[in-house]
Order: sequence, then C-alpha cells, then structure tokens
Amino acid sequence: MATGHIFIILIPIFFVILIGYLAGLFKAFNPASSKGLNTLVTKFALPAHLFIGITTTPRETLIQKWPFLVTLLLGIIGFYIVLLVGYCLIAKKALTESSMFALNSTQPSFAFMGIPVLGSLFGSAAVAIPIAITGIVVNAILDPLASILGTVGQRNSETKEQGNLFKVTMKSVLHGLSEPLACVPLIGVILTLCGFQAPKLLQSMFDQIGNITAGTALFAIGVTIGIKKITFSPKALSIAVLKAIVMPIVMLGIAVLVGLSHEDVTKAVLLVAFPGSAVAAMIATRYETLETEAASAFVISSVLSLISLPLLISLLV
Repeated sequence: MATGHIFIILIPIFFVILIGYLAGLFKAFNPASSKGLNTLVTKFALPAHLFIGITTTPRETLIQKWPFLVTLLLGIIGFYIVLLVGYCLIAKKALTESSMFALNSTQPSFAFMGIPVLGSLFGSAAVAIPIAITGIVVNAILDPLASILGTVGQRNSETKEQGNLFKVTMKSVLHGLSEPLACVPLIGVILTLCGFQAPKLLQSMFDQIGNITAGTALFAIGVTIGIKKITFSPKALSIAVLKAIVMPIVMLGIAVLVGLSHEDVTKAVLLVAFPGSAVAAMIATRYETLETEAASAFVISSVLSLISLPLLISLLV
C-alpha cells in the first residue's frame, strides 16, 4: 500500500486521539469521567457492534475461522506465558510482578483501535469476527489467567494461607466471562453456529449504540494518555517495546506457520500491534504492582505505534 494512502487512513485516527489527549491534558476529563468513556466503549458500544457483526455472518464463514483462534491463542497466551516464565527466572521477580509485567507487555488496545484501523483497511463487517475472537481470548483467558497468578503470588508473598485455589480460579474465570467483551461475542458465536441470523430490525437496534464505537474509543484513548503521568524507567520502556515491536513480530511468525491467508495474517499482526491496554494497567493498579510503569508503558507504546503501525501496514497490506 502506498505511503500516502496509509497516512490518509491513519491521520484521522490519530487526530481524534490528539483531541482526546488535549481534553485529558487540560482537565476537561478527570480519571472518573475517563473511566466512564472506557465503560461506554467496552461494556456497551463495542459488544453491540461485534454481536451484530457475528450474527450477520454465515455459519460456514465462522467455522472456517478456527485457525485464526489457534493463532491468537499461541500469539497472545503463549507470548504471555513466555514473558511470565522469563521474568520470573531471569529477573528473579515475584509471581505477582511477573504476571503484571507479562500482562501489560501482551494485552493490546484492540477494543479501542480495532474497528477504526482495521475497519478502514478491510471494512467494518470484515473485522467483526477477528476482533470478537481477540476479545474472547483476552477477556475470557488472558485477564483471568493473569489475575489468578497475581492473586496466588500475593498470597505467597504475604505468607498467608493458600485458601481454596479452585475458588480463586473459578472467580477469576467467571469474572472474565462476565465482561461484555467476552460474553457478548461468545453468545453471538454460539447463536450463529446454531443457525441464527440477526434480522434487520435487530441490526438497526444494535447499530444505534454500536456505530459510536470508533470515534468514542479513539477519543477515550487520547483522554487516558492525557491524564496519565509518564516515567521512562527501564521496566516501562521494556513493556512498551515488547508490546509495540516484539509481539507483532512474534505474531507474524506464528500466523505464517499456522498457514493463515495473507489478509488474516495482516489482521492478526495488527490486532496485537496496537498500543498496550489501559485495562491491563488498571489490573496492575488493583494488585499494587508496577502501577506507574504500566501506565507509562501504555503512553509510550501509544507513541511508538505512530511509527510501528504505518510501517506494519506498508509491509503487510
């Protein structure tokens, strides 16, 4: 794809992020109202958009996407596990810190940038299923896994009784599945596999909220960046580089080995090439581990994506 066309696609996207950044920087939004924007996108607008995208897709098309699911499981969960083990063994850090480091180095802002970026390249209808699969992998597997290990690590470090690990595991998994970005696409997948196709009236109803996803999500990213404080510590820089540069390269290798089509390779790589996730940074805050580093890495990886995304698009599209 020509460089000029790439920037025609990306400039409006980063313009909206810039507007959000200025709104956060000049205190038009505070952390509480910023959280409200994030909630609007992740719990209402994007799930509605994905549900309609899935339930208007032929069942045969959905079944054919299983290699894409395998690729994301290997590329996201596998990358997390490798970083977790490496950070534990090489850096000799506790389990909770290792889990938060690996999570923030792995989880992308697919919920906020997936529709505007991939939709501009392939059309919003063509990217609903890949984004939904990413949502299921991240929200139903990655976040619960990181939370389980974070809780186990905290209990070990505080020398408390282990308690019932099964209860901790079930609570984390159920919490992940209760997130709309996990359960709504999953319900859509099940209904489609059973032969359900959304009627026009239902599409119109869900589109009323789903169509605000792109602009609101980009603006919310900018607001979050404008509010956050940045530190250029080695850990923050490491998380940002792993997220924005190393992970897309790893995903490219996995997608090619699995044998995805060129278009699906591009989608898989770009989905993990987006900046680090504010949700992952919030999980680190919940465990009081790497809070500043995670928030800083989110901002740094967003800046790095100004370079990495155009480069990846020029190479892959």
